[in-house]
Amino acid sequence: MSIFDGKRLTNDTFKLDIERMRKGWYSDKYFANINHMLVALAADGYTYAGQHHNLPTHISPADIAVGDLEVEMQWFTRRVGTSIVVGVDKVLEMLRHCTGYYDGDNFVETAGKLQVWAVQDGAVVSSDGDPLHVQPVIRVRGRYRDFALLETPTLGILTRSSRIATNVYETFEAARGKPVLFFPARFDLHEVQAADGYAYNIALQRFNANHASDLGAFISTDAQGDWWGGAGGGTVAHAAIASFLGDTAEAMMAFSRVLPVNIPRIALVDFNNDSVRDSQRVLDSMFAEYRRLIEAGDETEATKYKLYGVRLDTSSSLRDESVTPLGDPALDLGVNPRLVFNVRQGLDSAWKLWKLDDKWKEPAREFCQNVKIVVSGGFAPEKIRRFEKLGVPVDIYAVGSYLFNNNGATVTDFTADVVRVKVHGEWVDMAKVGRASLENPNLERVW
Repeated sequence: MSIFDGKRLTNDTFKLDIERMRKGWYSDKYFANINHMLVALAADGYTYAGQHHNLPTHISPADIAVGDLEVEMQWFTRRVGTSIVVGVDKVLEMLRHCTGYYDGDNFVETAGKLQVWAVQDGAVVSSDGDPLHVQPVIRVRGRYRDFALLETPTLGILTRSSRIATNVYETFEAARGKPVLFFPARFDLHEVQAADGYAYNIALQRFNANHASDLGAFISTDAQGDWWGGAGGGTVAHAAIASFLGDTAEAMMAFSRVLPVNIPRIALVDFNNDSVRDSQRVLDSMFAEYRRLIEAGDETEATKYKLYGVRLDTSSSLRDESVTPLGDPALDLGVNPRLVFNVRQGLDSAWKLWKLDDKWKEPAREFCQNVKIVVSGGFAPEKIRRFEKLGVPVDIYAVGSYLFNNNGATVTDFTADVVRVKVHGEWVDMAKVGRASLENPNLERVW
């Protein structure tokens, strides 16, 4: 699965569209054109006939069959700083199943003739932005025309998965060890959820390994856990509250009664733009039922009414009723530090308003003060770092579209270069200016 267990995923997991990938369906057309040209030249018996080659003086340009030329290609990213690499296993399966050529209608597999080195998913590479200072994540030697069509899809999975993993990792760093909910599914095509969720999980394992932490995974769809056995979880949506006529407390009572106890009860409390009031109303209703069931001797059923958390998702264009205006959008609008402090205070003190026997005062206090605060809506590392610096009492951050970010410092685009060619049995440097064959101590021979 990754560097963390030493296993690699296979096509039983990925279920590649092998037939169309072999035919270049997913490839930039210029790779298809190059492939067609090299196949034709090989069939014609063409050998290099030019005059302006870059070969060293001791190597003759004569009798070089360009169509069958073997090359050394390397895949790398130039994201400045460190990147969490994900997507390697899928690239290897693309190479394993789609390297070769068509003999009429019959595809001849030649992956066994390749030499392949690769890091494992979860490895870390670093760069200062100079392509001469990068660390390759995959190196392949073999006849170029046999795998030319795979450059586009292999770069695609490495770029997307590594970008998401690195963005997730930096979000965990900003949150300083607090859980991060992976909420980007609604912002992209459903077909990418499995790969994206896998990237999230690899980033989580990387963070846990680097920080001796034991954070759990929180994904929102089952598809996001498809490649590693995770399952989606979630809270109550705004639509559910609307179905209960805007009554957040009643919606949570129904949720608690119907849903299995293993699903955390997290109330979404911004529907009416009065998060403190609705948090307290939810607590009132759920504790009253919890207490009634405990006194009736039904502890199992009572557990269903323990409120795990409240989620704040106030729109960035709104000021919550509990927030006094100061005229600064950063302090007034959306999910801001003052709102979180207000909700925390409202949660912690809610029990003081209840009529309780002495024996119930301490359980009631714990019931309220154990409720966690989840925040969502526009969160990214910069905003999370600001909340953490201010000591805002957030327990869990839910992050969505930022995790797809590919701008400025988050650009993780991968590229692949031919850096050497095999001529008369000798490997010769043949990279474009500004590139070179480079090393990475984490590369391991795959086949």
